[in-house]
Parts: sequence; C-alpha cells; structure tokens
Amino acid sequence: NMKFALNGALTIGTDDGANVEIRQLVGDAHFFGFGMTEPEVTALRNSGYHPTEFYESTPLLKRALDLISSGAFSDGDRGTFEPVVSNLLYDDRFMALADFQSYIDAQAQVEAAYANTEAWTKSAILNVARTGFFSSDRSMRDYLTRIWRAEAVV
Repeated sequence: NMKFALNGALTIGTDDGANVEIRQLVGDAHFFGFGMTEPEVTALRNSGYHPTEFYESTPLLKRALDLISSGAFSDGDRGTFEPVVSNLLYDDRFMALADFQSYIDAQAQVEAAYANTEAWTKSAILNVARTGFFSSDRSMRDYLTRIWRAEAVV
C-alpha cells in the first residue's frame, strides 16, 4: 500500500499495519477505511466469532461465496476454490466475513469519490506529496543511523 500511495493511489483498507501511517499522513479525507476497530475485533472474538452467521445474514456475501463455490471461476471445477471458501466459512481468523459489508460500503464511497474527477485528482496528488516518508531514500537513511549506526559515504 505504501508504494501505491507514493504513486498517487488512494487506499481502501483496514486500519492496521502501514495503513495506519498512510491514513495519518494523507488524512481521513484521502483514505477509505473499512472494517472493525481493534476493540470490536476483540469483543467479537471473545463473544464467539461464527463466520457462517455473516454468510447467512449478508445476501451479497452469500451470493459471492456461492458463485465462487459453483465453479463459475474455475471452468466448472467446484473443488478448485473449496479450501478458500471453507477457510472463510469455518476458520476466518482474520474476520474477513465480518468486515465484508463494511468493505462494500467503503467501496461505494470510493466509487462516488472517483466520479468527481477534480477532487480525485487532488487527492491523488496529495497522496504523492504526503507519503514521502515511505520513500526508500528516507528508509535507507533511517536504517543507516538507527539500525546500522553508520555514517553515509556520500
């Protein structure tokens, strides 16, 4: 995501990992967040996460997973994606199914924002301008001084 942001891409993502830093640098107006917060994840995990409940209660999710299971994307071979679908329905340790509707809602925001060419272009330019922190030059200087404790040769 950092490389995409450096090149002007607007991020749609959960608030974890490098996305936290990207959001802080570019601002909420130029970042499309979705998914549960850390406390919400913990609460759901502690109360007992059952991915099949999200599958059964979210028609678009059910339709998508059923279509994948049908063999529509694997020349009719229903077994090709069975391990993926099974993992999502019965394990899903990353709680992707719980975040699905939030992702769909965020994607609708992306589509609406993209329709405004001028605002989208401004956001893309701001992403480039504000994410220089992720440049390899800055990273290498940081490694040089903080990790390797060396001085630059040039």
